[in-house]
Amino acid sequence: MLMVTGAAGFIGGAFARMEADMGRRLCLVDKLTYAGNLQSIEKPLRLATTVFAHCDIGDQAQILQLLRTHGCTGIVNFAAESHVDRSIDCPDPFVDTNVSGTVRLLGAALSYYRELEPNTQNAFRFLHVSTDEVYGSLGASGAFSETSQYAPNSPYAASKAASDHFVRAYHHTYGLPVLITNCSNNYGPYQFPEKLIPLMILNAAAGKPLPVYGDGKQIRDWLHVTDHCRAIRLVLDRGRIGEVYNIGGGTELTNLEVVHLICQQVAECSNARAADYLRLIQHVTDRPGHDRRYAIDSQKIRMELGWTPDQTFSSGICETVRWYLENNAWVDAVRSGAYRRLGLASFAVS
Repeated sequence: MLMVTGAAGFIGGAFARMEADMGRRLCLVDKLTYAGNLQSIEKPLRLATTVFAHCDIGDQAQILQLLRTHGCTGIVNFAAESHVDRSIDCPDPFVDTNVSGTVRLLGAALSYYRELEPNTQNAFRFLHVSTDEVYGSLGASGAFSETSQYAPNSPYAASKAASDHFVRAYHHTYGLPVLITNCSNNYGPYQFPEKLIPLMILNAAAGKPLPVYGDGKQIRDWLHVTDHCRAIRLVLDRGRIGEVYNIGGGTELTNLEVVHLICQQVAECSNARAADYLRLIQHVTDRPGHDRRYAIDSQKIRMELGWTPDQTFSSGICETVRWYLENNAWVDAVRSGAYRRLGLASFAVS
């Protein structure tokens, strides 16, 4: 049985659904903060091969008990506070979960690992899912590789960089068999509407302003979440212990280009004119410390493990727009209760 932390979040949920479809036994763990939504993993939760625990990764005793009870063969750690704007508003939860929580999770994993028989130890893996933001910002050329220097610029990125370092330290100091992946910007179904792509889709469909930070020319490398999850499985199965693997979609676009493509797709789905949505674009005050460009060099995972993305951005954004427009019940549930669109709204979008 594989433990998946942060399993009710966007990427963790996609991974859980993929693994469940493959018939794998799962112990799904989530603290169920504002971004944790059990509706996103309804199918895995209905299966006899899946167990769910409402648990904080910082609860070392409970994590250790879960590992022992279910005889887990590994951990994939998606659990994280992940929204940059929220980290700017208040860094504390990012330190609590991304740094302290990861350290306690590592502690539980190490205690459990030391209890295992040698053959079981040989199969055990701790895979930590991280971000390209730990590397900082790029200029007009080049791409982040696994050997790029860490230079995080936001509280979120700093917290993820710290967690990466602790994972690496637990391998080199204690011998825990770890793997680290650093991915580019993910998109796809079930992503919470505070992130750029779902926010723009839903605002456009509702005729609301489309707030774009600064000049909108910040460049991101976009990766469909299902391609990311396939890469994680490959690293888990065949990656070399102690290694880092960068995962990128190979599609660099400015934020403004992404918004324009979304407007075109929403127009096609709604039998409307793209111009009706493009006029909703509003340039707003830029995010403090906004990194200008990210790009991932994925040569290592492509050469060593044979991974390539299946989705082009064109096919992926078409699927994603249609999903949000056709899943009003999920969207309405996310918008109710504890969920609030903090992010962009907190920086005075009028």
